[in-house]
Amino acid sequence: MAFSDYKVALVTGASGGIGGAIAERFAKEGLTVHAVGRNKEKLDELADRCGCVAHAIDIADTQAYRDLIASLDVDVMVNNAGIDHSGTIHTLSADQIDAQVDINFRAVLHGIAAALPGMIERDRGHIINTTSIAAAYSFPSNTIYHATKAGVRALTNNLRHDVYGKRIRVTELCPARVATEIFGKVHGNPEQTQKDFVDGYEILQPEDISDAVANAVDAPSHVNVSYIEVFSTFQVEGGLRFERYTAK
Repeated sequence: MAFSDYKVALVTGASGGIGGAIAERFAKEGLTVHAVGRNKEKLDELADRCGCVAHAIDIADTQAYRDLIASLDVDVMVNNAGIDHSGTIHTLSADQIDAQVDINFRAVLHGIAAALPGMIERDRGHIINTTSIAAAYSFPSNTIYHATKAGVRALTNNLRHDVYGKRIRVTELCPARVATEIFGKVHGNPEQTQKDFVDGYEILQPEDISDAVANAVDAPSHVNVSYIEVFSTFQVEGGLRFERYTAK
């Protein structure tokens, strides 16, 4: 299926970063794009730029989110919204744990559950779930974020069985470090995190990710690009930590 086979797309986390770039790219390809996020001002700016339809809602509000999807015939769904809190499972508050589970995982489940019946009836659709290299590799801290993204990975793999025999494609989008606002939100100091995580690095841009997504959507109907992992050339993952311990 090429873009011409689809009519309507829904992108969550579209207030900026990767979601905003994907929404803009889809709009340029001729889709009617419903951009979902919590920042109304940024969504309105996005709508002015590309003509998408802005929906300023919190996808953690399950009923509001499912009602929105029920009002649309979504052909392409990009589950991109995500939040992170830096810390281990025992240092995060209950609210910080619940917020990540609600946005990163529970909302994805409910969004797909609401959109999938229409896709099955029309025998047409593409679901793209944004995970992270945190779903594939272990590194210190951000424990709940890792767990929720790994959950989305498992969901994505099993979802292909749920739609088996239908012309519905399912893609996992797994980006490495991308120049977005998430680092500032996680660490609470945008200027310092810009220096720590972005400045001086040949880092991926949101448009690099939207290009990869567009290639998957625009592939022929018999091609399902099931997994997209995107790294900067100068970023690698892996390594081993081994602490020497002396009993006291």
